[in-house]
Amino acid sequence: MANLIHRLKGALCAALITLSGIMGFAAKSNAQQVKNVVLVHGAFADGSGWKALYEILTKKGYHVTVVQNPLSSLEDDAAATKVVLDKQDGPTILVGHSWGGAVITEAGNHPNVAALVYVAAFQPDSGESALQWIQTAPPAPENGIQPPDDKGIVYYDKAKFHAGFCADIPKAEADFMYASQGAFYVKGFATPITQAAWHTKPAYGIVATEDKSIAPEIERKMYQRSNTKITELKGSHVVFMSQPEAVAKVIITAANAVK
Repeated sequence: MANLIHRLKGALCAALITLSGIMGFAAKSNAQQVKNVVLVHGAFADGSGWKALYEILTKKGYHVTVVQNPLSSLEDDAAATKVVLDKQDGPTILVGHSWGGAVITEAGNHPNVAALVYVAAFQPDSGESALQWIQTAPPAPENGIQPPDDKGIVYYDKAKFHAGFCADIPKAEADFMYASQGAFYVKGFATPITQAAWHTKPAYGIVATEDKSIAPEIERKMYQRSNTKITELKGSHVVFMSQPEAVAKVIITAANAVK
């Protein structure tokens, strides 16, 4: 009888040790799950355009921060993004739209960045600029990007803004987006990337197939070259506003893949 009790105690002890190990592993896996998302807007926009995506992700338990780019230079925008990345408490998915793609390519070397998500965005290599890439295909007739003014600021033609930039959102939203955009200085557009983060970080890219501001074929070429995991969505340049659920799905996929 004593021998039986001794064996039962040994079995119980072993079971408890195994259970403890399983729980410890689960806790560790949970702790490693990526829950931070940083959103970087592009030119002819500001951070307010991310609102719908922000709401979807926060309801799913993600900690989301929106960068307000000064749009004054690549260096300034990358610095603004790094300030936000410094404040993250762990691994982070860094998301960039349009010009913001160049910004996350530069800033994405930050140690808190676990993966990059490009939303209808530029993805230059080291030594390349966004300007080089947009010149590789003729602009769509709806495209309203104008030459820089005497201060070096680039504007989007107001008459073409809805059709050329954000055709699949309501006109009232497009009007607000136009009114709230930052002043975009062309020198940032022409500045080459110093070290492209996608060489060392997993990358996901969304091609907006109806994009009239960056030709979809340009997006495809950049993403294919870098072995970025590509998702195609039928939408305008601001597909993150017109289809936030679909864009959130790509971000969540990236977060789950790198945990």
